[in-house]
Amino acid sequence: MQKREQSKLTGFTGGSAAPPAKRGRPFGSGNSNAAAAAAAAAAAAADSAAPSTLLGPSLQVHSAFAEQNNKRIVLALQSGLKSELTWALNALTLLSFKEKDEVRKDATPLAKIPGLLDALLQVIDDWRDIALPRVLVKTPRLRLLGANSAVTGFGLEYDALNSNESVPNPSTGSGAANRESSVRKSITKSRPAGLWFEEDGLFNLDEEGRIEKQQCAVAASNIVRNFSFMPENEVIMGQHRHCLETLFQCLADYVTEDEELVTNALETVVNIGPLIDLRIFSSSKPSFIKMTEKRAVQALMGVLGSAVKAWHCAAAELIGRLIINPDNEPFLLPFASQIYKRLVDIMSQPATDAQAAAIGALYNLSEINMDCRLKLASERWAIDRLLKVIKMPHPVPEVCRKAATILENLVSEPQNKPLLLVHENAFAEMLFGDPRYSDIFARILYELTSRPSNKMASARGIWGM
Repeated sequence: MQKREQSKLTGFTGGSAAPPAKRGRPFGSGNSNAAAAAAAAAAAAADSAAPSTLLGPSLQVHSAFAEQNNKRIVLALQSGLKSELTWALNALTLLSFKEKDEVRKDATPLAKIPGLLDALLQVIDDWRDIALPRVLVKTPRLRLLGANSAVTGFGLEYDALNSNESVPNPSTGSGAANRESSVRKSITKSRPAGLWFEEDGLFNLDEEGRIEKQQCAVAASNIVRNFSFMPENEVIMGQHRHCLETLFQCLADYVTEDEELVTNALETVVNIGPLIDLRIFSSSKPSFIKMTEKRAVQALMGVLGSAVKAWHCAAAELIGRLIINPDNEPFLLPFASQIYKRLVDIMSQPATDAQAAAIGALYNLSEINMDCRLKLASERWAIDRLLKVIKMPHPVPEVCRKAATILENLVSEPQNKPLLLVHENAFAEMLFGDPRYSDIFARILYELTSRPSNKMASARGIWGM
């Protein structure tokens, strides 16, 4: 995504010194101090007589701002006009933003603003409709940027309206003959209206408008992400088919889509992951994007194996949260072999948060059924890397306990004992080494030696004969 000055998008000027960045996002952070100041001023103007105790704890957004302007916010998002859209995005960014450990009593849940979530998703969908380059589109499409109004304010539309020069249509060919023909036609009759909305027409040549639309989509996804941190919104978003379809479609297009947009979509899905039922994609609820349960899991697997390491932790955590719901098992288990391989690879990364996410997902997967435990134990390096996390040890004791519990789940299957018996000395070292996990490793050693096929196998397991 091309980085540009935020003031060019919002149209606001002025402002004081930039505050320190909060979340590192394009809206609501230190880079948009002008937009934040303008939105805060608009919020204060809504009730200038209110005492300072009613203001927000850090951003100084009045608590009654959303209630007084909820209809205007939704209509501004639906209008498609640049000035209205940026005002609504700036206001919603401030209303949805909060510090990590801050409790906002005046936080605005989605339920208080009817139609807000759909309006935000439509901003993202509008960008995605024009996001693909022309070389990747096989069939002509109608122009969707500016389809509902002659001028939206994005890009160089005003310059195009004031220009008397004809704009050649690239789809008609090239050469002097075509240029002369287009000039003669422009003299004799007015420019055809269809040219404005064709795939290769005037609007599609306006790269400024495309960049601004992309910035609006990223800002909308950031707002949706902020809303997902509020407990009041989890149920609404987890059962909203349009929301889930848009988020998983962004994940499916991680190769060509804007990285910031994919990151926001991934973090949003992780936040509402425990409440997601993948069967919603085949339910009777209205569908806006063609998304199925299989495509959703494939999109998640694509992100899990992508080159962006920052996504691996969130994708692994999302798998662990989705598998908690038994209704999601039929859609995730067909990809179990691929999931185990990637999670074991992630455990080898030096990032402790990625290790914790991978172990958390494996912990939930190992408790599903016998087949999962057999496949995990047969995965190369799985047992070695689980032991390595415990021996390091991982800075979070709960992660080490989960890794030890995974080994205990694996040893409960008789078919896995030959694979685990090789590591008997390591289990004994952990038994007498760290007292926090000694009870788990005692049970592991007991399982390895208490159910042998004969007495000689028992002696061999205990004494290494």
